[in-house]
Amino acid sequence: MLHILVSIKQVPDTTNIRIDPETGSLIRTGVPAILNPYDAHAVAVAAEWKHKMGGHITTLTMGPPAAEAALQECVEMGADRGILLSDRKFAGADTLATSYVLAEAIREIHNNNPLDLILFGKQAIDGDTAQVGPGVAMRLGFPLITYVVGIREINLEEHYVIVERKTEASIEIIKSKLPAVLTAEKEIADIPYASLPDLIKSLRYQPEVWSAQEPVQFDDTRLGLKGSPTQVAKTGTPELHHPGKTINTTDKDIQEAVNEVWDEIFSSPKLALVKG
Repeated sequence: MLHILVSIKQVPDTTNIRIDPETGSLIRTGVPAILNPYDAHAVAVAAEWKHKMGGHITTLTMGPPAAEAALQECVEMGADRGILLSDRKFAGADTLATSYVLAEAIREIHNNNPLDLILFGKQAIDGDTAQVGPGVAMRLGFPLITYVVGIREINLEEHYVIVERKTEASIEIIKSKLPAVLTAEKEIADIPYASLPDLIKSLRYQPEVWSAQEPVQFDDTRLGLKGSPTQVAKTGTPELHHPGKTINTTDKDIQEAVNEVWDEIFSSPKLALVKG
């Protein structure tokens, strides 16, 4: 039976992001939290293949207790199980520490109920690193395919998957053995409307909560700030750039416009020429 795990993240809605000018950190107070959009599409494709082949979807996230809402949303979309990794020791983790925790949790799940596919969104919209999925794949020793826009075939008898992967120039068709780790683009699947049974189930569902000691015994030196070598020297809002000068050739002859352009080249690097 097909078993897919989708690793998700609850993120602040980036349309409401503000930066504290004193600390340079995100102001999260009053900012709504949402399911990372790329992760939502990963859950959607998992639900599609569950309906095609039968099976089970496990969702996993690391975060504060409030992240239960994101797991309930996944259940609404068709997931069967939600696991929340929540412990103060996890706080402040960078992508290295995060990938360690997720990989160890996924290993525990895989040992008890073997996985066929592990899905991640391409990236989280709050960090935009696209590092966690590949980091988990490396730790697990599973094949990794990034920027997946479609799953063509999952063959459980012969243990392979065929996917479409987006590159800058084209679409690649890749065949990989199972279990495999995929990172999903939004094109991989449309977000479905929730069925009434799934909606009711999500309202009643309480995710499992795992700590730093139970059921996996994590290495404390690799958790949170202790296990995070990344240091952010400074963050802030980009400087607002002013538009360049526009020269319209409808109210002057072309030679006059060319001369003005020539003068501007040496006085300002910002120039837009609009031909009338």
